[in-house]
Amino acid sequence: MLAVNELIRRKRDGQAISGPEMEELIGAYANGEVPDYQMAAWLMAVYFQGLSRGETVAMTRAMLNSGATVDMADVPGIKVDKHSSGGVGDKTSLVLLPLVAAAGVPVVKMAGRGLGHTGGTIDKLESVPGLRTELTPQEVVTVAERVGLCIAAQSKQLVPADGRLYALRDVTATVESVPLIAASIMSKKIAAGADRILLDVKTGKGAFAQDMDTARQLAELMVSIGAELGRTTAALVTGMDQPLGLAVGNALEMHEAVMTLRGAGPADVRELCLALGALMLAMGGQETDLAKGRAKLKELLSSGQALTVLRKMVAAQGGDTGFIEAPERLLSAPVRLPLVAAETGYVSEVHARIVGDCAVRLGAGRMQKGTKVDHRVGILLHKKVGAPVMRGELLAEVHAAQPDRGQEALPLLKDAFVITAQPPQPAALVRGFVTPDGFSRQLPKEFKV
Repeated sequence: MLAVNELIRRKRDGQAISGPEMEELIGAYANGEVPDYQMAAWLMAVYFQGLSRGETVAMTRAMLNSGATVDMADVPGIKVDKHSSGGVGDKTSLVLLPLVAAAGVPVVKMAGRGLGHTGGTIDKLESVPGLRTELTPQEVVTVAERVGLCIAAQSKQLVPADGRLYALRDVTATVESVPLIAASIMSKKIAAGADRILLDVKTGKGAFAQDMDTARQLAELMVSIGAELGRTTAALVTGMDQPLGLAVGNALEMHEAVMTLRGAGPADVRELCLALGALMLAMGGQETDLAKGRAKLKELLSSGQALTVLRKMVAAQGGDTGFIEAPERLLSAPVRLPLVAAETGYVSEVHARIVGDCAVRLGAGRMQKGTKVDHRVGILLHKKVGAPVMRGELLAEVHAAQPDRGQEALPLLKDAFVITAQPPQPAALVRGFVTPDGFSRQLPKEFKV
């Protein structure tokens, strides 16, 4: 019989857990044989004591073995998946994946829901009426064959252990752990059946890895897990000091993604999608010259072909595609409250973590396990870092379900903005690149797998 209390004690004291013990623990939790209170205690012990590389690989393998995997052999081409380690306003997948699929690289993504102060792709997609994200492995393959793109949630069949652990970590303050993040991400990526994996590891005030050293450690760990489990993996380290784009909240971000695919999105969202997209094209065997890859993706963005792919995927997964022609239909929060600048100057900071926490309090994320999100609510920024601002000018707009919830959010959101007399120095969006060969501060001109 599994002695869970002994595994909790050993990890609390910094002792190692063997591969078979990890397999048994994770499997038992997935099957409901280990209660939440014991697993929460074990997760907290891991949070403080960490896991070795071997333990992290064992945990990833155990979560992977807790359910079915997707066999993508019948989908032609090299399948490439992308995943973000978590950010605020990060709707990249909603733009990037249709764009890459339009270029001829098949994409199958198993995505997550919001975690802590960060949003989740599945919550954003589910702001579209009727859209199904919990698909069987066969349904995932069918959609991918028909469209070239499928984005699915963790169902009871696919990595169920991570699905339960993900929800538990979200409400037990055990999110910001490098090995737990790595095992969670990589188990989903490998289960989804992709041949190659590109990771977007966030660093900054709104990321789980707030400093560059931690982000690099996370990126290198995930790349090594991919190699250990037979998947070619690379990682881009990108900034998350301020929210990505202007929208934070599920329907708001879905709206911004559609506008970006229509050629009108924020510059930072476009830039990140082009950088990641060029790498995905290279990993998919399309174009090893990254500049040429970017140029191809720009053409697909301006032509509307990427938007067509999104429309087809939404339809194939049962969603109402009417919002693509009229994206304003997604903006339905009944209360909208302005936040205005108290002084004149330049925006030198928009603290991403504070904005993310504010969105969660509005109902865009979860403060308790299993809570339903309100897809309508969130924050729409009107000023980003570096922008000049006059006293009384609009900084942001709160989208709330009730007036009192909106009024409670305004003081918190105000603390996210710092205005100074002088403009700040711009920070780089792309801050590092990790492959099995090592770490580089800059992207290469060519990337060959």
